[in-house]
Amino acid sequence: MDYRADSPEILRDFLNYHETIKGHSQKTVDEYYLDLRTFFRYLKIERGLVAPKTPLDEISIMDVGLDFVACVTLNEVYNYLSFLSRDRVVNQRSRTKEFGLAPTTRARKIASIRSFYKYLTTKAKLLDENPVADLDSPKAPKTLPRYLTLDESRRLLNSIDGKNRDRDYCIICIFLNCGLRISEIVGLNVTDYHGDALRVLGKGNKQRMVYMNDATKKALDNWLLVRKALVPEYEPAMFVTNRRTRISREMVHSMVKKNLLAAGLDPTQYSSHKLRHTAATLMLQNGVDVRTLQEVLGHEHLNTTQIYTHVDNSELRTAARANPLAEFEPDRDKKPGGGK
Repeated sequence: MDYRADSPEILRDFLNYHETIKGHSQKTVDEYYLDLRTFFRYLKIERGLVAPKTPLDEISIMDVGLDFVACVTLNEVYNYLSFLSRDRVVNQRSRTKEFGLAPTTRARKIASIRSFYKYLTTKAKLLDENPVADLDSPKAPKTLPRYLTLDESRRLLNSIDGKNRDRDYCIICIFLNCGLRISEIVGLNVTDYHGDALRVLGKGNKQRMVYMNDATKKALDNWLLVRKALVPEYEPAMFVTNRRTRISREMVHSMVKKNLLAAGLDPTQYSSHKLRHTAATLMLQNGVDVRTLQEVLGHEHLNTTQIYTHVDNSELRTAARANPLAEFEPDRDKKPGGGK
């Protein structure tokens, strides 16, 4: 997607700032573009700047300038939120139309609007006051991450078979032991292997070193021996397809689902990202503190990591058993109200 060709100058400058100065990934910049494009299109409808019944997705935003964005009101933004929660189609490509975006999706779109106006106010100095400074985000329900148990993880590793066994086993081993993101695994090059560690390029193009345990290192060494006979020396990718090209995210997703099914696990309930959750949970359950886990996972903020502290309920169970009423049983001979 090339937002440069379809963005007015004021939006293009904002996106360039996030790409070049903030170092955000192309995917993140694309999401900013799509979120703000939808917002501007909605505003043009609300302000009567397009012909009646013009489809939202056909509205051009090339004429959006400073005057257009500067006069936004909180009421307009809250009306936009109402539109997203009630009238916005969830999946444009789906045959059956579902309306109303999830709270987490709406919160992300509001974050994009906040970021845009913060840039106009504090960075570009185009606005004296931020018109959305008091904007509230929709409440998103807190859900615990789904993860495999230790036994399920072992079942998954034991079930891996087939022509690409060494490669697939290594990838799933890295997921479960190191907690890498799928984009980080796909992006690995052979030169990122440094003894007992992997140099990982994470979100925002931030590099970190992720150390491997013996099982993961052995799996990687085995795969590299197989890879050496398959792949020409000039190919940098750590993990490749049968066509000797870098493996894609889609292929990894499909491979994980296939092996989950082979292990007797529901592939509709688990995914490659759930394997990352599994690694985080197993580390936390076995003594890794949350700040160390933050470094391992490559989280920018600690509160992103802290969701995993709610997964292991062993301490909560201990607290419940410690209550002095834990062993209390009522006198069966007495009736309620004190009567006999």
